[in-house]
Amino acid sequence: QVQLVESGGGLVQAGGSLRLSCAASGSIRSINSMGWYHQAPGKQRELVASFTVGGTTTYADSVKGRFTISRDSAKNTMYLQMNSLKPEDTAVYYCNADVVGRNWLSGNYWGQGTQVTVSS
Repeated sequence: QVQLVESGGGLVQAGGSLRLSCAASGSIRSINSMGWYHQAPGKQRELVASFTVGGTTTYADSVKGRFTISRDSAKNTMYLQMNSLKPEDTAVYYCNADVVGRNWLSGNYWGQGTQVTVSS
C-alpha cells in the first residue's frame, strides 16, 4: 500500500505565498508521475500542476508563472510553491501519484487534501 500525505496549507492574504508538500511512502518501487489537483466548493477537481518521470511538466493556465512544481526523488516528495496567490486559488489541494509497487503492480493514489484559503 502507498500513502500520500500533504502538508503546508493554510490561510494567507492575496499576494502571499505558500509551499505545499506531498510525501509518498509505503511499498514503492518507482513513481511514474505526480501531480497537484485542487477542488473548490461546488466545483470539480482540477489539475493544477504535474510532472512525469520523463520530464514533462504541465501547469493549468490559471497558475502559470505563479506556481512551481518540484520534486525530491530521493525522498519521494513533491512540492508546490505557490506565489502571488489570489482568492480564486482557494480550494482543497490534493496530491496524486502513479506508483509502481514493489510487487510490480501499478496504482493511482490520492492524498487526504490540504486546505488553502486566500483572503482578499
